[in-house]
Amino acid sequence: MLKFSPRNLEKTGDDSPAGSLWSYVWRMSGWHQIAVCSLAVIVAALGIAPIELQRRIVDNAITPKNYDLLITLAAIYLGVIVLHGGIKFVLRIYEGWLSESAIQHNRKHLTRLHAHNQTGDGDGNSDGGNGRAVSIIGSEIEKLGGFVGDGLSQPVVNSGMLIFGLGYMISVEPVIGLIGVVALIPQVALVPVIQKRINALIEARVEKMRTVSDALAELSSDKPDNEQLRPINRGITGLFDNRMQLFVLKFGMKTLINLLNALAPICVLFFGGYLVIKGQTSVGIIVAFISGFDRMSSPMRELLSYYRVAAQASVQHKMIARWMQ
Repeated sequence: MLKFSPRNLEKTGDDSPAGSLWSYVWRMSGWHQIAVCSLAVIVAALGIAPIELQRRIVDNAITPKNYDLLITLAAIYLGVIVLHGGIKFVLRIYEGWLSESAIQHNRKHLTRLHAHNQTGDGDGNSDGGNGRAVSIIGSEIEKLGGFVGDGLSQPVVNSGMLIFGLGYMISVEPVIGLIGVVALIPQVALVPVIQKRINALIEARVEKMRTVSDALAELSSDKPDNEQLRPINRGITGLFDNRMQLFVLKFGMKTLINLLNALAPICVLFFGGYLVIKGQTSVGIIVAFISGFDRMSSPMRELLSYYRVAAQASVQHKMIARWMQ
């Protein structure tokens, strides 16, 4: 079984939280982000390369019935896919290693701070409480630390695929390529508006969860059950309501994005088919473009999902930093 060692972060003697989410990411990963982002660019470029290969296979090999060229292009296609998968695997392991190293470091650091405050030697903090500390050191820091590994590389991969893909399409067939740009505009415009409301719900949920954790940690047999359970039950009901509102916004946004993504291939078939009938473009280009839009729909969804995760991580970082002070 493979054995990994966590990254050793340099101790600075400064226990204060990072000023922002991105300062935190850099503090936890440093120059490793350069290597991760470089791999991400390679993954993005290799992810778009099959579009041109598909066009060449249809137009240059299948249509003229060139069997030798078909074998050559198919072999290149297979090689690109294998290389893309291998580099992507290395990238994911690298990201995971950075994230888990950050999580381990943060848990040790926060545990030490909490223990120091509990002894009475430190200043303590107004948001203290064993239940709250368990919530933060357990689940909350795992979500925040998980952002360290792919906080920069994932937008590089996905935005890179969009830029390479749209750039290729516009250079080959500008009219059809611009259809893809138009299809992306509503998604980019709508997501920030919906995400702002989602962020408010996430911050409220984290605060409710911490309150419930504190109340659970303070349960005592000396007090009546009803008196102790009433605020806990009220908090649990609030978590249910919060989650249901979040579901409506989250899945409503996904449904809208999927609908907009489905419109692009229809437009390609309609306008591209018209150009083929008029003899102004080739079938290979239409096949490649449909495949290209299909390939770009996933990076677009990932980017929108990343925007949500980054916003959530920012909220998480702000609340944990407030607890540390």
